[in-house]
Amino acid sequence: MRVLFAGTPEIAVPALRAAACSTEVCAVLTAPDRGRGRGRKVTASPVKREAEQMGLPVLQPERLDTEARSAVAQLSPELLVCVAYGKIFGPKFLKLFPHGGVNLHPSLLPRHRGPAPIPAAILAGDRETGVTIQALSERMDAGDIYMQSHRPLNGTETSEQLTAELAETGAELLAETLKRIAVGTAARVPQDENLATYCGMLEKGDGLIDWSLPAAYIERMVRAYLPWPGAYTYFSGTELKILSACLPVGSALQGEAIGGDPGAVVGVDKQHGILVQTADGVLGVLRLQLKSRKPAAWRDFLNGNPAILGSVLGGTEK
Repeated sequence: MRVLFAGTPEIAVPALRAAACSTEVCAVLTAPDRGRGRGRKVTASPVKREAEQMGLPVLQPERLDTEARSAVAQLSPELLVCVAYGKIFGPKFLKLFPHGGVNLHPSLLPRHRGPAPIPAAILAGDRETGVTIQALSERMDAGDIYMQSHRPLNGTETSEQLTAELAETGAELLAETLKRIAVGTAARVPQDENLATYCGMLEKGDGLIDWSLPAAYIERMVRAYLPWPGAYTYFSGTELKILSACLPVGSALQGEAIGGDPGAVVGVDKQHGILVQTADGVLGVLRLQLKSRKPAAWRDFLNGNPAILGSVLGGTEK
């Protein structure tokens, strides 16, 4: 079965390898090279780099227009496989594939439809997440489900960790789905629309901490937004990223309002680090990074920035 693989970021790379082992990948569709980083150096996507190492043809249209559809049609693909490509496929494009298309989505659909399901699951405090292989449809993430894999959550996971893990799990699930489609044994189950939830595209501002929120929610923000956009606040007008935090569970600090306004740095604790007041108690900050500085454990940060004690985090950049 001839497959066109569509994907862009690192999470799609294991799936590309799995697809190439299970089918004939006739070409790879990925985003155009973009400027990245402070110097805006033009860089190829992780999927493009992997495809070139595998010797696969690469297509990088800006738009899926008539010209792009013509280039794909010349390849005579039978099935479209999509993993975080970054664009919506219209009906004219999907008609190019006699066997339709499949999509790998890192959530338990219909929960967390949309472009950022891994952070959404952590932020919501879900007890489990997983991977879904679904049929591509004109509505985003609404197609029938082929297979799912469940992954319990214990409340310590970061988006960075889960992305790497679910990429590998999803690749295995995709390979099995493709085998079933090839031999005609793949079953499809419609999604329950009554259970559908949605998440949007992440933006830099999503990571800004509102210290008047509950401590548990802010702790989930720290994990959900690692590595991007990062959970951050401001210390004396300079951006301060919170890289690791904890809830003082099982201690005298649990749920305690020590005093001060939300965002007030009220003290330190040997186990829980720098203590910051929230709406319903304190959050322990364990690892921080001041803008243009290296990440630091809380003790090292405090040694270099003793003025943080007694300050109130928040505000805007100077």
